[in-house]
Amino acid sequence: MRRRITKGERGAAAVEFALIVPLLVVLVFGIIEFGRVLNVQISLSGAAREGARYMAIHKNVADAKETAWQAAPSVPGLSASNIAISPSTCVAGAKTTVTVTYTVDFVTGYFGASMPLTGKGVMQCGG
Repeated sequence: MRRRITKGERGAAAVEFALIVPLLVVLVFGIIEFGRVLNVQISLSGAAREGARYMAIHKNVADAKETAWQAAPSVPGLSASNIAISPSTCVAGAKTTVTVTYTVDFVTGYFGASMPLTGKGVMQCGG
């Protein structure tokens, strides 16, 4: 059985659609931005861990920074200047800390211009 549309119901679906679309667009872009930020955060944490591991074994600051930088190829614009290693010497039994900082720029601009992120890796120096 077909339902007849009366004059008062014409365009009701279009109005409802127009009310819901902005909410759906914000929701979809929010999911996209969250995914991008989470991906960068995971990459930074992994890079910091790799740098700390290299520093704990090989005790070379420059190569540890290079290792950390190469461990995050999906992060655009990451450089050695974003990577800090402390202490600069690795004594057996001490801990070395690698910190990778990066600022993510949002594509949509809905949720602010950017967000600073930090990845940290700590490893005990070998003998």
